[in-house]
Amino acid sequence: MVKVLLDTNVIIYRETDRILNENTPDLFKWLDKLHYDKFIHPLTIDEISKYENTTLRDVILSKLSSYNCLSSLAPLNPKIEEILSLDKDENSENDTKILNEVVSGRVDFLITQDKGIYKKATYLGISNKVYSIEAFSAYMLSENPDLIDYSILSVRKKKIGSLDFKSKFFDSLRESYKGFDNWLNKKSEEDAYVCFLQDELQAFLYLKKEGPDEVYSDITPPFLPKQRLKIGTFKVSMNGFKLGERFLKIALENAIKFHVEEVYLTIFDNNPNDIPKQSLVAQLKSFGFEKWGTKATGESVYVKNMIPHFNQDNPKLSFPFYNRNSDTYLCPIRPDYHTSLLPDSILNNESPEDFSENKPFRNAISKVYISRSLFRNLKCGDNILFYRTGGLYVSVITTIGIVYKIYHPNTFEELKDICRRKSIFSDKELEDLWYQKSQNGKWYKPFVVEFLYVHHLPTPKINLFTLIKEKIVDKAPRGFEKISVEHMNKIIKLSRANESFIVN
Repeated sequence: MVKVLLDTNVIIYRETDRILNENTPDLFKWLDKLHYDKFIHPLTIDEISKYENTTLRDVILSKLSSYNCLSSLAPLNPKIEEILSLDKDENSENDTKILNEVVSGRVDFLITQDKGIYKKATYLGISNKVYSIEAFSAYMLSENPDLIDYSILSVRKKKIGSLDFKSKFFDSLRESYKGFDNWLNKKSEEDAYVCFLQDELQAFLYLKKEGPDEVYSDITPPFLPKQRLKIGTFKVSMNGFKLGERFLKIALENAIKFHVEEVYLTIFDNNPNDIPKQSLVAQLKSFGFEKWGTKATGESVYVKNMIPHFNQDNPKLSFPFYNRNSDTYLCPIRPDYHTSLLPDSILNNESPEDFSENKPFRNAISKVYISRSLFRNLKCGDNILFYRTGGLYVSVITTIGIVYKIYHPNTFEELKDICRRKSIFSDKELEDLWYQKSQNGKWYKPFVVEFLYVHHLPTPKINLFTLIKEKIVDKAPRGFEKISVEHMNKIIKLSRANESFIVN
């Protein structure tokens, strides 16, 4: 039986009458559905007993009998003792002692909203066992999709006025922004990108194009006049499905479409315990957003440069741009795998139809491709042209990606860890791939290419017949087949690729 240790702050969130964290009810619903055992540490009882609000204290203490209390505690690990010697106060010491039960293996997971505990867990090498309420809910949902009955996660472009303004999804936005309901009504005829799960709103993205005449007097330091795209509102409730990356990709594609010089957004990021906002800020920074300054409201302003540029060492920072002069490789992929790993973005075509994205890897910008190719010299910043196989006229080049990382796993467990939630394969399929032998009967250890999913080429696409006719290849590509810069440029021209994504 899986044992989950709940930190004091989680118990307080759960047992108070006020909704201190909107994701807490979902967390306990998932724990109950999975039949996970909920534990508290004796220190939690001590901490709540010292609560100054006696009425609230007595209410919470009366409810603790519904939790299992650890009846015996593990001996202190040497690393735990080392951290204890550095702790400055009783609360920090208690946090460290609670972590000791995770280090010892007496519990499987710890759920906490304390950022100090996350830092200690990273130092102890157990960050994969310590989660926030939001992160653990997302983890359970993505690992156990049968927890809820759903058919699709649908991404749509809808009029804001058609949404249910009373949805609990908007509650946190109302708390952060005075007059949010008025804003919704004023924007009722404008479009937003939204995602639903069983008719419940789960993600919302509103974008606004701004010109050089826009007034930014409430931003310090002030913006210079430029063409900009403002991410006006951006919230994701279910980021276990990588919806944050999906919506960020939509924003950046719109920035390319509108030929803006910068993308920016404002966010209240000064509360270290607001895990969803801190996670969003971390994600934005990983994709090249930098803190510019502050608004008069106290919000921080984050900006991303959208003038074409390319970071060879970390192409995430310059995403979605790619360099036409980088080394480029053709990579064949079977049709049945292609559709799942590289689904055509219906949103790019402004279709009102639903776009089924109910797997984390489909929404992710960062994906993995498992290969047995004998050529293994790819490096960060190289281009990949994915080539869907099928025959002389059916085989086509569909997608441009950028190599981000190369992994050479030594064990099957390492392969699983690398591919977790980024691969189209189940654990059983990964196992079959790991032990599969080549046609000559030899076993070659597979390697993994993590790449950034940049751009789908327009239809009609270049087929194998054209590639041979143009002397780009002389037969169907195998493995990772390198092509010249000249041939890359020819493919860009023949495929009518959007050159706004390209850095020369």
